Formats: sequence, structure tokens, C-alpha cells
Amino acid sequence: MKDFLNEPTGVFPSVCSLDCPDQCGLLVHKRDGRIVKIEGDPDHPVTQGAICNKVRHMAERIYDPKRLTTPLRRVGPKGEGAFEPITWEEAIGTITGRWRELIASEGPESILPYSFYGNMGRIGTEGMDRRFFNRMSASELDQTICEAAGSEGYRYTMGDSIGTSPEDTEHAKLFVFWGINAVSTNMHQVTIAEKARKNGAKIVVIDVHRNRTGKWADWFIPLKPGTDAALALGLMHVLFAEGRTDEAFLREYTVGHEELRAHVKAYDPDTVADITGVPAGDIVRLARMYSETTPSFIRIGNGIQHHDNGGMCVRTIACLPALTGQWLHRGGGAIKANGGYVQHNSRALQRPDLRKGKARSVNMNRLGSALLELDPPIRSLYVYNTNPAVVAPEANKVREGLSREDLFTVVHDLFPTETAKYADIVLPATSAFENTDLYHSYWHHYVQIQQPVVAPYGESKSNVEVFRLLARGMGYDDPALQDSEADLIRQAVDYPRNPAYDGITYEALVERQYVKADVKPLFPGRLPTPSGKIELYSAAMGRKGYPPLPTYTPLLEQDEERWPFRFIPGPNHNFLNSTFSLNEKHAKLEKAPKLHMNAADAAALGIGDGERVRVWNDRGEAELTAAIGEDVLPGVVVSQGLWADAPGKKHTVNALTPDRLADMGGGAVFFSGRVQVARAGEAVAEAAP
Repeated sequence: MKDFLNEPTGVFPSVCSLDCPDQCGLLVHKRDGRIVKIEGDPDHPVTQGAICNKVRHMAERIYDPKRLTTPLRRVGPKGEGAFEPITWEEAIGTITGRWRELIASEGPESILPYSFYGNMGRIGTEGMDRRFFNRMSASELDQTICEAAGSEGYRYTMGDSIGTSPEDTEHAKLFVFWGINAVSTNMHQVTIAEKARKNGAKIVVIDVHRNRTGKWADWFIPLKPGTDAALALGLMHVLFAEGRTDEAFLREYTVGHEELRAHVKAYDPDTVADITGVPAGDIVRLARMYSETTPSFIRIGNGIQHHDNGGMCVRTIACLPALTGQWLHRGGGAIKANGGYVQHNSRALQRPDLRKGKARSVNMNRLGSALLELDPPIRSLYVYNTNPAVVAPEANKVREGLSREDLFTVVHDLFPTETAKYADIVLPATSAFENTDLYHSYWHHYVQIQQPVVAPYGESKSNVEVFRLLARGMGYDDPALQDSEADLIRQAVDYPRNPAYDGITYEALVERQYVKADVKPLFPGRLPTPSGKIELYSAAMGRKGYPPLPTYTPLLEQDEERWPFRFIPGPNHNFLNSTFSLNEKHAKLEKAPKLHMNAADAAALGIGDGERVRVWNDRGEAELTAAIGEDVLPGVVVSQGLWADAPGKKHTVNALTPDRLADMGGGAVFFSGRVQVARAGEAVAEAAP
């Protein structure tokens, strides 16, 4: 391990810890032991020195005066945020004492860890924490809030989270960004596309909102939310009907192409136009463009999967490159995610063998329902790397559950988040720059290491350190709960089952900062599907009760009279989920929480641009600023970003989102809810349910 901590001044290599596919290489400038500047590492082979504003201003977040410096104990009602400082010894003693009582009286499954990837370091998010809660035999969290539905759908087609190498897409002649605001959430894919554009490539964006990426496109195609599978099937109809498919590729590398050929006859352009809102002529034009341009590349976004039919949407789009044989052309094909290439040894890292018996599983999208309805009940919640009071669906239900006086809640975070206000004990967390951790992208193929650049802020501690302390407090003496960060990294990268990890060791990472996984082209070759081929027809889906062929299914909520608008709470440019929403710099950059509306809808409701509007349904309400124009279709409203609560302001858009589960993987359906809109303060007679 290189000792950057004892060098108070200099420039040090680092890696971005944010939940973003780009996972940039960084250079951290330090003066007198304090970070003064963060810039991109120009030598990183993929990110090449370019970074976003979120990371460029990260030092202001690290040294924000609101950052937690000491453990805290609640002294007022839950939700008010009244705390007093305590020592770490008191905090650990209080937590472990309460847990021992609960385990004795109600069993270990009365305790639930709740976490996600607010920091993408694998040691801090799925290392000592998993070992600790496995040893305890606590309830297990089903971490499905982000990509679960789409990943399962993609696997039915391609076998794993594997796709085109990002660097190769520089050779593409057509980019289709489908359901991804890449300018804000995958900037280096945009950089690569710009290089290709200078060589004649065209850029098509398909989305429900003409966001920054839509405005950057050569051709923006708006469609109705949740109809992506229908559009993909309409494109397939044209490709088959006009003889635009690569029959040799279909015969050699796919199963089910004849069944699919017959199936998509029902999805003619006029039928699909009625479903999607995309004109029939545009469907034909896009299909012809896709077939006539090689290589063609599709970047499949996360937005698509956050629907009731999200898994099938992604599964269907993933079939398209096979029809024209794009996988055989350098830069062609698709990326939904590439995490399968760099998957580490998760069993060695998480140690599920420490658990006694089968765990009770709780889907994280249903946290509010779990806290209010689960039997036997959850009696203690330990929250880290996430902020469920803002990010989880049905936020009002979540906050009602967090308000239970009989729920012992611990929050480990950098800031006094909305969730922390409901905690009994709050623990100060280190930033990524204060930790040792292992990183790998879910887009590019590089594995990277973070070595501590600065000392812990105040009395903050890392996840790994806190769970070692908790293990000691619980009397757990298992050697696995005493491993160092270096031990954990060595165990994670020692993975003979993944040959791409050949040559990736802890020592190599320390020496070189990042090492590329040895990833081979998908074709010619055998995929990790049951047939070894692209499964246009999936017998495995049939056995699980799904349609074995790609199929369009309408979204569930259709009460248009009562709730006339489909509501899409997408990301914004300067936050990442709720991260940065508490930081003044980023809030000023984003300016205000807005609701994008079509001009015709706004005129019908008497809403002017810039007016405050109330957005509500039977789950909750929010107040936002109207942004009127033609960037969304009629009947659709879009918000951007998860804004921090403010006195007198109702900004929590996830108060409106449903907590039911998607068609696959237990995924979230953030984008499948419906709402009503009116000017703030205006009395509106609501339709009867």
C-alpha cells in the first residue's frame, strides 16, 4: 500500500466513487493535508482526463460544514433532527446492546440492513457489512432499486451483463441512445460518440423527455412512457418484412428467429404508432436507417427498466442487434451494462457461509410496506450508503415507518440526511478519498483501487472499520470479521472462474492504480445463455411464466380521468440520486426543482412557465416549478433530480411513486405512476376513485 496520507502536499491518483458507469480516473491535488482540487487523470485509457461537475466540485462536499464529525444520539422526536454528540464507545455499546436484546427476544431477522451503492467501492458496500449481517443471520435486503429488472431481461437475451466494448464504439456509424440521458449520466459515451460523429456517425435519441441528450441528438424521437418494447417490435416488423435482416447471423448465432419473424407481424407500423405516439413513417425510417448503417450501436439506458414492463422492454431492445448482425462489426451491438465482464469473487467477499439457515428477504423497493406491515416485524434498521427517506418509492410510507418509536434505527452517513433525522444513533462516515477500496465499472473494463488520500474527517469511520467494531461489540470472533481492507481486496480479485481477472491482483492495482480485465469479443463464441446463443425465443422465460418471445404489455396504472398525467421523476445534471442535493454549490447549479410539461397541457390548466405547481396522487404530493414547452409529449410530466427537503417546500417526488414491483427481478417502477397537476394553491375538484 502506498502511503499518500503522510505526504501532505502533492498530486495523487484516485478514482470516482459515484454510482456512474464512467468510473473516472482522477488526480487529487492536496496542500497541507487538505484536498484543494480534483481533476481527471489524462492517462486513464477510457475517461482520459474529462470529469463532470459533480466530481470537479467534490472537495466542497468533503469539507462542507454540514458534514458529520462525531457520533450522535437522538434527544427529540423522530424526524426533527435533534441530537447530542456521544463517543464511538457509547455508540457501539448502545447499538450492540440493543441488538443483543432483540436477537434474544425476537430473533436476528428482526434486524434489517438497508444499503445501496452511494459509494461504489466493493469492499465498503459488499464486504465486511455482508459478512457481519450474514454472521448475525439478520434479514437480508434484496437490492433491486436500480437495475434489477433490466439486467434480468437482458440476461434472457444475452446471458449476462455483457456487451460492446465502450472504446470500440468510436467505430460506430449510428448511435441509438435509448432511454438514457447520457450527457448527464454517461458523459464519456457521449465523448466517444462525438469522436464518431466527426467521422460521419449519426446520433438518434429515443426518450420520453427532450433532455440534454435529446437536444444534442441529430434526431430525437419522443415516445409514450413504457412503450419501448412496442417500438422495438415495430422496428423488427419492418426489418423482417423488408428483408433487412442478416439471415446468416440469425441462423448461426441465435435461437428463435423464425418464431420471432412470425410473432412481430402483429406489430405493424400503424399499430405501433398508436401505442407509442411515434409516427408510422418515423418507425419505418428508423428501421431502415438501422439496417443500412453498419456498425450500429444501441446504448440501453436505466430509465426504460423503471416501468411495470421494464424487464421485457430491455429484453426486447437487446434482440435488435442480432437481426442485422451488428455484433460481428467492431463498435456495433449494444451496452446495457458490462459488469458481467469484471464480476469479482462475491462469495469470497460476502461470505454467505457465515449465515445460519435461509435468510428472510426484504425487497428494498417495499421498505415502507415492510416497516409498517411485515410480520414478524422489523425492530431495527441499519442504513448506510443510501438515503431511503428520499430515494425509496412511496416516500410518505417510508417516513411513516421510520417514525415508529419501537424501531431502533442507525444511520451511517457523511451528512445529516432526511433519513438520519429519524435515527436513534447517527454515525459519521468517511468519504471515498479517506478509504481503501476496490472499484470496477459497469461500463468499461478497468478494475481500479482507491488508496486513502486524506485522513478521516473528524471522527468519521469507514464501513469496514465500523463493522469490525460492531463485530467486536457483538462478541463475534470469526477470522473473516477481522480481515483488513487489503485482505478483502485480495479475496475479491482471486477469482479463477472469471478468466478476465488473470493478472489482476492487489499488488498490481497498488502499483498501477487500474488494470484492464482481459475481455474477449463475444462473437464468434458461446454466450452464457442455456443455448450458448442469443435467445430471441427464451424457453427459460416460458418456464418462469413469461412470454418466451419479446412482447409488449401496457403499464398497470390507467386511471386517466383521475390522474391524467404519466409521471417520470428522472435524474438531473448536477445531482446523483440524493447525493449533492444537500450541497449548496450543486443546488445552485441546478437552480430549482422543475416539472416539465407540454405547452398544450399547461394551457388547458392555465399554468404559466415558471409558476409553482402542485403535483399529487393518492400517495402524496410535491410542489415544483413549471417548465413549459415541447420537450415532453402531451399527457406526460417529467421532474429531474431528488432534491433535499427545505422548510415549507415539498420537493420529495418519490412521495408520488408506486412501490409495486416490475415484471422481472423485483425491480422498481418509479416511472409508471400517474399524477394530477394544478397551480399551487388552486382548489381542484378531484375525480372520484
